[in-house]
Amino acid sequence: MAPITRLVLDVLKPHDPSVVAFTTAIGDLEGVEAATATVVEVDENVKTLRLTIEGNDLDLEAIREEVTDLSASIHSVDQVACGERPVDDPWLGN
Repeated sequence: MAPITRLVLDVLKPHDPSVVAFTTAIGDLEGVEAATATVVEVDENVKTLRLTIEGNDLDLEAIREEVTDLSASIHSVDQVACGERPVDDPWLGN
């Protein structure tokens, strides 16, 4: 099976921990080379994030466990890239 090299996740998290602390914790996971969290929406009690993670062989279950440990939840897996390079999405005009 080809290794996962990029994940884009739709994540719902409470305001605490901060986005910085949350993203740092994800970035510290084994196999994660880069993590970027973009705040998409802010509600009274929660934030919706687009979480982009890159690495050579990402472990979705380990990432899911860390997200849960941080009191957040993954609403959806919006993009998965496998193999040696990502493929441009023709719908996005890349």
